[in-house]
Amino acid sequence: MKTGFNNMETLGLDEAGRGPVLGPMVVAGIIIPEKKEKIIERMGVKDSKRLTPNRRTVLYRKLTKMFDYEIVVITARDIDNLRAKGINLNQIEKLAMRKIINNLRADRIIIDALDVKESRLQEEMQEYVGYTCEVIAEHKADDNYLAVGAASIIAKTKRDLLVEEINKEYIKSTKDRAGIGSGYPSDPKTKDFLKKYKYDEMPDFVRRSWGTVQKIKEAEEAEKLE
Repeated sequence: MKTGFNNMETLGLDEAGRGPVLGPMVVAGIIIPEKKEKIIERMGVKDSKRLTPNRRTVLYRKLTKMFDYEIVVITARDIDNLRAKGINLNQIEKLAMRKIINNLRADRIIIDALDVKESRLQEEMQEYVGYTCEVIAEHKADDNYLAVGAASIIAKTKRDLLVEEINKEYIKSTKDRAGIGSGYPSDPKTKDFLKKYKYDEMPDFVRRSWGTVQKIKEAEEAEKLE
């Protein structure tokens, strides 16, 4: 895994929850001083997808105590409202990243590239922050840079905690012990949950603009025409 250069502070940026039909998307940033990189490497910081949920939770607690960080939560309703205004998911994520960049000053910013063209995102964000701060945007940056790996742990753990809260509240209010599942469209539990609702009756934590939900809406409209 690549480390920093000179005596610099690096801001790592990553997200969790782009794909799910339920719950928020979470974008996280964390400042890692170069002199602390060996410490977090020894702690086992790496891309959150390569860690167990329990290990992520332990590292999340340590990282958020040790370093300056920022979390932006974009709710399902926020995502739907922004998409209705023509703002796509990449743009939504970039807006969240800009908010974090404004609050956390660093010598270098490394982003897990959300754009298929790394250079396009890198140039756009470099122009935004100015040339006093170097910007790197790479695919799999969460696997290649410690600061981005740390950000991925924070984003993923925070989203999991929020989805867990949503699930508990749903079970408590509906007495439906089956719950909502992981929130991913492929999850059988999530599929079963969605089938219980008509489009207009779906809870606020459902992303109504998602294709999975739009198909439900289209089926309802087709049924009315029969």
